[in-house]
Amino acid sequence: MSRALAFVALIALAHPASAQEPSFKSTSSELVVLPVLVTDRPDHYVPDLAREQFTVYDNGRRVPLEFFSAEDTPVTVGLVIDSSSSMRHKLGDVIAGAAAFARASNEDDEFFALSFNDEVREVTPAGAFLAAHDQPALNRAFASLLAEGRTSMYDALIEGLNRLKGGTRPRHALVLVSDGGDNASSADLERVLAAARSSNAAIYTIGIFDEFDLEKNPKVLKALASATGGERFLPRSAGALVQTCLQIAREIRQGYTLAYEPPDRDGAFHRIRVEATGTGGRKLNVRTRPGYFAARETADRSEETARRSGQPK
Repeated sequence: MSRALAFVALIALAHPASAQEPSFKSTSSELVVLPVLVTDRPDHYVPDLAREQFTVYDNGRRVPLEFFSAEDTPVTVGLVIDSSSSMRHKLGDVIAGAAAFARASNEDDEFFALSFNDEVREVTPAGAFLAAHDQPALNRAFASLLAEGRTSMYDALIEGLNRLKGGTRPRHALVLVSDGGDNASSADLERVLAAARSSNAAIYTIGIFDEFDLEKNPKVLKALASATGGERFLPRSAGALVQTCLQIAREIRQGYTLAYEPPDRDGAFHRIRVEATGTGGRKLNVRTRPGYFAARETADRSEETARRSGQPK
């Protein structure tokens, strides 16, 4: 079976209930998976583009698409919520926003939630995923949050990225709600960014802080989003926080999913550029992951490549 056919075969397995509405599993090591958002002006998404209207470059080299979807593709989502003492007066608003996000998501999305203060804790059942439409279970999970202690944000993000690896949905995303500060992690920002670039996850960050918050670090929140094709938001009120959560859910659902086989398996960082062309050849605005770390070619794959090219091992 070819890689493309094998990838499409995973689509039906990930969503067996409906052969007419396929999804696919992003844990395939063969392909680079790109969540792509297209706009023609701020907050105005461009739907219904065709595969032929996208061009993808990997380190400046045009690559053919092995998979394309303009559908509302299910997502594995991790909610990573700051429950340190600095969030004490904001946690109720955060819970309301998280619940609104879940309600606005695709009913086939799967969720987990982590909280962090002095240490990282599972909010949803350990090692399990909840369905987006299971609102009672999600609400019970959110209601268990308490604000206390210090802030281990980087450790929580590492744990969140690791938990995403067990997801069964084709696209992966983390939604981080925090002031961006960290004073208790063993990991640092560079380690988090390296782990994020090695994954297929988009990180959306929501900065919750006030003017006099000494721990706030909006630049870190921006760096996390920019490195993964997500976006940073800085809502200034409870109502704006809920609207931000709804906007993130809408962005995830209105995006495209592209995938291609990496041209080189060299263990290096590869830069990605995606172009989308609208009616009349008009260039559209595209947001996606800026790049990824390619897996190194294994000995078995090297032998296979040599056989195909007729070269000695």
